[in-house]
Amino acid sequence: MKKELPACPVETTLMLISDRWKVLIIRDLLEGTKRFGELKKSVGNISQKVLTTNLRSMEEDGLLTRKVFPEVPPRVEYTLTETGRSLKPILDSMVMWGTAYKAKNE
Repeated sequence: MKKELPACPVETTLMLISDRWKVLIIRDLLEGTKRFGELKKSVGNISQKVLTTNLRSMEEDGLLTRKVFPEVPPRVEYTLTETGRSLKPILDSMVMWGTAYKAKNE
């Protein structure tokens, strides 16, 4: 069953990436496929539970894929989908805006 999306496109986008961790996960996956442990280290001070919850939500929303390898110990890799990669211009704009803001306020 599909989620009912808000009428406002901005609200839809915020619904998908409003959590600060999701934006950082996308930022890191834009570099390429990563394993869970790599994401945990690169994202920063995030608990395993919160990272797992965000990754599951992003997979459900079609922003990333999760691939489980039948190995011991289990290996899981996360990769952005085309939809997830399409958020790159938004993150690039956030980088430009954040850089300008920091320069102005330092």
